[in-house]
Amino acid sequence: MPARPSETAAWLSRNAVDCLPEGGLEAKLKLGRPLRVKLGIDPTAPDIHLGFTVVLQKLREFQDAGHTVVLIIGDGTARVGDPSGRSATRPLLSDKEISSNAATFQQQALKVLDPERLEVRFNGDWLDMSMPDLLRLLGTTTVAHVIERDDFANRLAAGTPVSMLELLYPLLQGYDSVAVKADVELGGTDQKFNLLLGRDIQRAYGQDEQVILTMPLLTGTDGDRKMSKSFGNYIGVAEPPDEIYGKTLSIPDESLQSWYSLLVGADAPADLGPRDAKRALARILVERFHGAAAAAAAEESFDRVHVRHEMPEAVPDVDFPRGEQGTVHLPALIAQAFGVSSSEARRALSQGGVRIDGESIGAGSLDVPGSLVDGRVLQLGKRRFARVHLA
Repeated sequence: MPARPSETAAWLSRNAVDCLPEGGLEAKLKLGRPLRVKLGIDPTAPDIHLGFTVVLQKLREFQDAGHTVVLIIGDGTARVGDPSGRSATRPLLSDKEISSNAATFQQQALKVLDPERLEVRFNGDWLDMSMPDLLRLLGTTTVAHVIERDDFANRLAAGTPVSMLELLYPLLQGYDSVAVKADVELGGTDQKFNLLLGRDIQRAYGQDEQVILTMPLLTGTDGDRKMSKSFGNYIGVAEPPDEIYGKTLSIPDESLQSWYSLLVGADAPADLGPRDAKRALARILVERFHGAAAAAAAEESFDRVHVRHEMPEAVPDVDFPRGEQGTVHLPALIAQAFGVSSSEARRALSQGGVRIDGESIGAGSLDVPGSLVDGRVLQLGKRRFARVHLA
């Protein structure tokens, strides 16, 4: 680890897209004290995905350099909905959904972060503010400044509505920096406007302004859009080893270089073809979150099913009741066996994504004789299996 502030600043910002203002991080490091390095995550889904770990790994580098990470769980801002990168208003979650999702975030973040240099805060604690406090916050920023933001400007130009809640979101995120006295704030490149606005709001409250670092966005498994829970193209860090392994192998060849760069900090192996490079990356990722033994088992499981076309070595059992006529309603069985919704199950059936003992089920099959599934292996997609036992 470099010792001089200039060298440390250069090392910490080496793979960031932005480190603003220029020379700001070095100046903060010259203060000679542990910096407070902030990241906010809204619990809009129960999993932290690999895209988040790009920023989490940078936070870990700050921790290893002796600084304190302030992880803000956005239970307050999640009730507003971050408009970053959105072309329409984000659906709002219920309090129950937000609380349930928030409960998993700290545990998952600890797969990357050091608990000894971690401070976890919930912004609902300070965003439930009085009317005078809210009016003071609103007075720090003009409408003209907020709608300069690309997300808003593009939607307004297209005649797409922008809610007042969305206009409020960047101010609430900026106030988080005031509440925790942030020295540095990290985020993806889509957060640049919000992070810079946080500097303005800190200045309005008489605080020293934070330095901002933006990190590149990881493309999702579709190879098209950024990895996002909303787009369904993500790999959660708490997903089973087989899922992480299999999903990693599904990424387009064109994504390999950026995935290696952002997740491993190295170039894709030049001596490996795309298939073997993906397998090597999949092993690295599974080992990172589940250990070496799980990585080896996930690779063997993948080869058994997809290379040798055998059944998985271990198939979980699912008990399910017969219908009155001895039939089974497949959408309900699939939903129970694999933890998906009935609508997702029907969609998989209509797309030919359901098999029984390796044989595809017809698109129109919703109710089938119990004998067709009893004691047999039900398969959803490429990697989910369950042996059915009818009561």
